[in-house]
Amino acid sequence: MKINFSEMVEEEIPQFKGGEKVTYAKLYNDEKARIMHGRLAPGASIGLHTHVGSSEVVYVLSGTGKALYDGGEEPLAPGDCHYCPEGHTHSLINNGTEDLIFFAVIPLYE
Repeated sequence: MKINFSEMVEEEIPQFKGGEKVTYAKLYNDEKARIMHGRLAPGASIGLHTHVGSSEVVYVLSGTGKALYDGGEEPLAPGDCHYCPEGHTHSLINNGTEDLIFFAVIPLYE
């Protein structure tokens, strides 16, 4: 199944999961997964949240930032992949000087 993100309209999600500023996202959702092509401007973040009934994989395409993960901090750059298993807590923060562009996959468990 092909999902063409280049044809999707980018949505604005203010203070996503309690984060700072706006998360810009092109989203695909069905009963098995959520898939996001996302963008965070400098200083923007996705708030700290715990995955219950899902996990998340975040792959950084461009820009730099960091993930807060279970009380720690992981720097992120293009080509890095951050994984948050079910039951764990994380946040994504753009602490760089350009947009942080990422691709996220959230498989939903039954």
